[in-house]
Amino acid sequence: MTLAEQVGSLRRAIHRVINRRLSGRTRRPFQHLIAMKCIAHGEVRSQVDLADRLGIDAPAVSRLVDRLVEDGLVTRQAGENRRCVKLQTTESVGPELELLGEAARAVDEEVSRHLTEAELHELRRLLDKALGALTQGPSAQERPLDEAG
Repeated sequence: MTLAEQVGSLRRAIHRVINRRLSGRTRRPFQHLIAMKCIAHGEVRSQVDLADRLGIDAPAVSRLVDRLVEDGLVTRQAGENRRCVKLQTTESVGPELELLGEAARAVDEEVSRHLTEAELHELRRLLDKALGALTQGPSAQERPLDEAG
């Protein structure tokens, strides 16, 4: 199995555990919860940032944000220029984010039952390193073949 396949499988397994934990406790789709978390924690400031973070297109993120605004969980405010809209969460997101946090902590607890503290530390270090490698500068896949290798 390739690294990409392993990480994809891990991602799906994490989503299953989180969805199982959230089942019956919220009516929000997982993607909405992640969007609210990203906005609340300042990880994204605009719909463009949110679309990039969630890996979805502009129309899909616009519909998602419309729903969150309609439900009173997110507000749109004027940004630095007329084309940019700044997103902010309202106080109403607190209970939803707490549920997501509990579910995420349950994943951490489950994994920590199978890995030592040193293994967990090393896993986090390696995941951070891999993420950095894939998000910094042009990768070999983006460069012309004669430059890549």
